[in-house]
Amino acid sequence: MSSVIEDVVARKLFNSRGEETLEIDIITTDGFGRASAPAGASKGKAEVISYPEGGVDKAIEKVEELVAPELIGMDAEEQKEIDALLHEIDGTENFGNIGGNTVFAISLATAEAAATSYGTPLFQHLSGYLANELPFPLGNVLGGGKHALGKTTDIQEYLVIPLKAHSFAEAAKANIIVHQKIGAALRKKDKNFTGGRGDEGAWAPNIKNEEALKIVVNACEEVSAELGIECRAGLDVAASSFWSPKQKVYVYSMEGTQRDSGEQLEFMLRLIEDYNLAYVEDPFHEEDYESFAELTKKVKRCLICGDDLFVTNRERLIQGIKICAGNSIIIKTNQVGTLTDAGETTRLAKRARYVPVMAHRSGETTDTHISHLAVAFSCPVIKTGVLHGERVAKINELIRIEETIGNRAQMAIF
Repeated sequence: MSSVIEDVVARKLFNSRGEETLEIDIITTDGFGRASAPAGASKGKAEVISYPEGGVDKAIEKVEELVAPELIGMDAEEQKEIDALLHEIDGTENFGNIGGNTVFAISLATAEAAATSYGTPLFQHLSGYLANELPFPLGNVLGGGKHALGKTTDIQEYLVIPLKAHSFAEAAKANIIVHQKIGAALRKKDKNFTGGRGDEGAWAPNIKNEEALKIVVNACEEVSAELGIECRAGLDVAASSFWSPKQKVYVYSMEGTQRDSGEQLEFMLRLIEDYNLAYVEDPFHEEDYESFAELTKKVKRCLICGDDLFVTNRERLIQGIKICAGNSIIIKTNQVGTLTDAGETTRLAKRARYVPVMAHRSGETTDTHISHLAVAFSCPVIKTGVLHGERVAKINELIRIEETIGNRAQMAIF
């Protein structure tokens, strides 16, 4: 059989922040798969453990001693069986033994090895030849929080999404133009702005939260008029990162203000209405399902998305579905470990009419698997940055996929 696993190789390399990370090669009789693990800066508390105690070095040791002997001789096409075996080998609920990033890299490399064994692109291997929808790119164009240094916005990400682009390539170009216009506006506003950027290539200026939003919205409106498409702004608030559990308030350091849960709800609602936002991620801290539900009830044509709230975890999503907390979910495979786990959460989300958003992490590699996963899982949106090589790698891969399946970008989110 051409997809029988013959070797498993683990190595240490570096991500976009210069942090050590893990890469896995899976070699089959006729194929080869390689995947490297990303890392988040603002992580949800319920995410799986990234690496065992001892970090990447210990993870490599465990791959060589525990995992590789079990995988060699198995068929890479048996994705569910291999992912189940990884759970069994680890023996914990949060991959505390061999590490969630270890499992992630093995699971993705296995899928790619199976695909290349038969000369098939990964997205088609996972979903068949009926995969024919491309996601809209949701791009980070300005921000601060845990993704930047110094005096920047409390809100972590200011985003743009070109909702009525005619192709993925056109949508990606629109995001780049918005990014450029924002840079020009920031330089005009502040002669001392040095062009600093955060982890994901977004501008990182010394500017107040709402002032920043106005600049992003203006740039979106200009590009909409120039290209004849609908570019709208969004936010990743990452509210858990400035929630004070002792005081029970959101501490906005840049503004010098604090907001309790009710005031935060009203603030988010006003921003959505005043700026016609298309997307708001993590507007409340990661355990406040009720506020997510309340905001969702009060808005129209806006995705209220949970990242830290759900962490791609099926059980947490079920809890949210019960009270309609949000209407969208971030999908980050390394938050739960295996491809099978992420696929199950995505399918559950779609059955409950939650919009799944395939997403990168702030610490990335040039790995392009999430581009294929977005298409394979029929995610209407991919959140993968605008600029920086590790972000552009994923955008360029989607342009190649578009060339393969034709211009069939999904057009209906709301």
